[in-house]
Amino acid sequence: MDRTTGGAPTRPPQGVAGAVLLLGVLLAGAAPLIPLAVLVYRYEPELLPLFAVPLAVLVAAWRIARDRARDQLTDPLTDLPNRQALLLAAQEAIAEHEQGYSVGLILLDLDRFRSLNDTLGHTAGDRLLVHIARRLHRALRSGASGGAGRESIDDVFAGMPRDYRRGRPMVARMGGDEFAVLLPGVGCPNTLERVAKALIAELAAPIRLDGLLLVLEASAGVCVYPQHAQDAESLLRRADVAMGHAQRGCTSVEQYDEAQDADTPYRIGLLGDLRRALETGEVQLHYQPKVAFDGRVVGLEALLRWERPGQGKVSPDEFVGLAESSGLMPRLTDYVLEAAVGQLASWREQGLQVQVAVNVSPRDVLNPGFAQRVAGHLVRHQVPAHALQLEITERLLLDDSRRAADTLAELRGYGVGMSLDDFGTGHSSLVRLRSLPVGELKIDRSFVSRMVADDHDAAVVRCSVELAHSLGLTVVAEGVEDDETWERLHRMGVDAVQGWLVSAALPAEQATAWLRVHRTGAPPVERLTAAAQLPPVIQPVIKPVIQPALPPAIPPVLPPVVQAVQAAQMEIQAPSTPRWAPTSPQ
Repeated sequence: MDRTTGGAPTRPPQGVAGAVLLLGVLLAGAAPLIPLAVLVYRYEPELLPLFAVPLAVLVAAWRIARDRARDQLTDPLTDLPNRQALLLAAQEAIAEHEQGYSVGLILLDLDRFRSLNDTLGHTAGDRLLVHIARRLHRALRSGASGGAGRESIDDVFAGMPRDYRRGRPMVARMGGDEFAVLLPGVGCPNTLERVAKALIAELAAPIRLDGLLLVLEASAGVCVYPQHAQDAESLLRRADVAMGHAQRGCTSVEQYDEAQDADTPYRIGLLGDLRRALETGEVQLHYQPKVAFDGRVVGLEALLRWERPGQGKVSPDEFVGLAESSGLMPRLTDYVLEAAVGQLASWREQGLQVQVAVNVSPRDVLNPGFAQRVAGHLVRHQVPAHALQLEITERLLLDDSRRAADTLAELRGYGVGMSLDDFGTGHSSLVRLRSLPVGELKIDRSFVSRMVADDHDAAVVRCSVELAHSLGLTVVAEGVEDDETWERLHRMGVDAVQGWLVSAALPAEQATAWLRVHRTGAPPVERLTAAAQLPPVIQPVIKPVIQPALPPAIPPVLPPVVQAVQAAQMEIQAPSTPRWAPTSPQ
């Protein structure tokens, strides 16, 4: 089975085709000289050798044009086809597309090659790339050996149906440490993934260079025409998306998934609409209460809600993730802080003293000047720092814990509360957790919602509570939706809960009505005096707020029916969601 890499777009004419083309060029170039040559032959035959000069010029011009065409389609270092040659070959393969015929592309990138290049030098790095190119070329031409416990490329193709049509594979260097393998006729993503794994295993064989034994690792992205892309450019771009996802996830090989592609037409349109929504104020904040077991409201969490015009509601996970990957996150965070702090100021004017928590991205915390931006929002609305709490995730512990700790310490010095959100779902280091100036730990709903039915989840919650209390942190449980979970959390010593049993996330107007009939109290998180901790230039702006008398409270021991009746009498317009009915264990 012929596996010679390369293809028609990448090679100058050779063999019979080259001879025919050369003869055609000579005939075309020498045609004007033929009448003159006939006359010279008749009358001065001794002058015929002079005609060899223009013929030699024509041959030289043909060779120069041939070499120039070759150089335009060949990588000068590895002598492999380059990016342009790969695109031409992909276009030809797609143009030959028939019913049931597909084109596969594998994009390979060497992991940590830059550090090797910087350590060994560029000359050694170039030699290493040449070695990799030869190894890939040889693997596709003769089949990778596979080795013990590994599947070879021949094994992959041997398992395909006999009538499965395949074209000539091509190995190309895309630039830097990126290589591509074009496989016309191979359209099954799983087959391509197996080929990619076999190639990665072939590259992982030790290489001896300048007395050093090097073991290389690589990541690969797999894309198929027409399943994933409709043209050669899209095929290459989407293979690059899959490869990037494989590198970030350390998964070796990934197939293209549209959900991971931030540049699909839908996501590009969504990003444009999100920018406009932030300008027009379409993105809204809803507030979900957090309550202690004695009935006190200890805070609310601000949650984003967006209804896209003509499209309906958009999941916060979708548009927040899009904002973070596109660089729009700082603008979105400023929008949320401005709205939340403004609402805090409004509630304080109405005598509702409550703390509001805002989720912030690790990218925000690591952004220089973030603490000053937060302080600016507080000063502009004359809200004390302790009324605001920032919720961070465990991912921040992995990115740049030192820099993050400095920023959070600055915010904590102003008096802003800190909470570690979604605890248990990331990769927290206890040493780093101890170094962060957080005062609250929130147990993720994925553990809380299943703790009644799953003893393992209940054990995780219990250990998290004991760990947090041993570090002096307040514990809040998310996702509380039934009385039994409420009671078990109470017995475990959880300080506060949040979830549908208490209340759904409410718009600002409904949250205001909800707060008026529930007791508010000082947040359980230990906090510093705001005016004493804010920067000197903004301290005088903060004015003391006189706290008026709070409205009467509903005793937390009332049965759910009584609370519902009293709430209806006060004309609270709450959505049709389960109402909070705190119960005391008997």
